[in-house]
Amino acid sequence: MQQLIISATTTGLDPLTWTIVIVGIGIVFIALLIVYIFFRYVLTFILNFRFRSFARKKGIDPAEIHNAKTIQSGEVNAAIAMALYSYFNELHDVESGVITIKRVSKNYSPWSSKLYNMKNL
Repeated sequence: MQQLIISATTTGLDPLTWTIVIVGIGIVFIALLIVYIFFRYVLTFILNFRFRSFARKKGIDPAEIHNAKTIQSGEVNAAIAMALYSYFNELHDVESGVITIKRVSKNYSPWSSKLYNMKNL
């Protein structure tokens, strides 16, 4: 039964339909591949080039800056982590968790009246 339904639906399609579908999927995958290559390789190359040119302008060896930038002691990392922990814990207020609902004495309001919403025919 399913074979009949599939063959009936595919016979009504134009012969160029499958070509258009394959070309469309191919374009999407090629575009994704180009974006991946750009972010993975080209952007990394550009950033490293700018980093080296910045180091040359300052008169410093780029390898020295890279080593000094990545080496941090455990005490520095612990101090940063503790500061972030205390900062994010102080952002929230301590609340009681009790919700009170007060009844409004005036229940009628002309804004919610159905009379004004009706059309006169």
